[in-house]
Amino acid sequence: MATGTFFNEAVERLSREELDAVIDERVRYTVRYAAENSPFYRSWFRDHSIDPASITTHEDLLGLPLISSKTIREHQPPVTPEFMFRSVAWEKIFTIHETSGTTGTPKSFFLTWDDWLRYAEKYARSFVSQGFGMGDRIVICASYGMNVGANTMTLAARDIGMAIIPTGKCSFPNRIITNYRPTGIVGSVFKLIHLARRMREEGLVPGESSVKRLVIGGESFAEESRAYVAELWQRDVFNTYGSTEGTMCGECVVRSGLHVPEDLVHLDVYDPALKTFVPDGECGRAVLTTLLPVGGHAGTLLINYDTGDTTVVLTREPCPCGRTHMRIMNPQREAETVWIMGTPVNRVDIERGVFQHQNMEYLTGEYEAFVYGGEENEEIILRVSMECTDPGSTPGDEIAETFRKSFFRYKPALARSLGDTFSLVFSFTEPGGLELYRLKGRPKRLVDRRS
Repeated sequence: MATGTFFNEAVERLSREELDAVIDERVRYTVRYAAENSPFYRSWFRDHSIDPASITTHEDLLGLPLISSKTIREHQPPVTPEFMFRSVAWEKIFTIHETSGTTGTPKSFFLTWDDWLRYAEKYARSFVSQGFGMGDRIVICASYGMNVGANTMTLAARDIGMAIIPTGKCSFPNRIITNYRPTGIVGSVFKLIHLARRMREEGLVPGESSVKRLVIGGESFAEESRAYVAELWQRDVFNTYGSTEGTMCGECVVRSGLHVPEDLVHLDVYDPALKTFVPDGECGRAVLTTLLPVGGHAGTLLINYDTGDTTVVLTREPCPCGRTHMRIMNPQREAETVWIMGTPVNRVDIERGVFQHQNMEYLTGEYEAFVYGGEENEEIILRVSMECTDPGSTPGDEIAETFRKSFFRYKPALARSLGDTFSLVFSFTEPGGLELYRLKGRPKRLVDRRS
């Protein structure tokens, strides 16, 4: 994509001073709107002795309390008679959505048509920044249901002039590729790997297909797994990060962090251990605030919402692509993190070790990990299981050593405890031999089984 290709150039290339002015104007309006229209925030401001008129800049948000997923669940049925976060009348609600509920009762969200247009613009900006444009045809391997991702991408495509092939899954027949000749596919790492392998088994070479670029959406991933997908397909692979709450950030062709649409959502980073916000460059939890344009409406809005995902603000300097909105590191789900002897271990740490290049001659990429032990004076064990194409010819010791080098590079404290209070063990299974195949729903690849 040549520099100068934008979905909304006037906004995406605002100077930092101009962008901050837009953000502050929208912060003021959003806070006032929340105080007037959201039953939850009306009480929240009162209970915390906050004068909404005193919130005039985005820096003022740093002095406000945080809310969380738990807060939302505690202010909706069955806990409360009404949905306290709903901030428009029922007749103005266009659609109702729920989160996946993987960490508890699903959270309810209400979207107006204006919300949908703003959500779609966020994805449209990402698609265009990745080189998509009018005439492209994109297969969406994401479910069309109570989550918003697939529908949002479909609306974004309408605004760009692209065609959507709404398969919902990557298990579609190969005629979708040969007949419609899609130029892009959106799916998870594993969906794209499985699709590439199935195509090869049926005589189609992914690198010789019409597909020009791939987009990974809906999950964090290791750069090693992205590189493997790119090798299988011989195509560039881009990253997007989105949620029902409205984050929707995406990589551009530079692929040096995800651009945050700062005029539509404000993002700060908070360190729960220090009970404060952290400066750019430091890791913490992404905290978002909905930003409404003056005169706008929202079915549900959030102020200082702790997403539970960790990230780093990489830079607020202009990107080589020409965009000026800040870039963040690929967020990781805190729900996919376990703590072992004071060290955080995320699913991505496991995935990085699995997808080391030399391993992939023998592995399918499917894996799961379990943590055991932890009783008084008991050793803690991290067991990693990897699926092999042929267990009989798999050099398990070599793969294990490659994994260890990758894993302990980022976990030196656990390396020092290895063989004493911590053990890292491995098992290798035939295709279909992992526990996750016997469970329904989204696979949980890192499970803490300590009592």
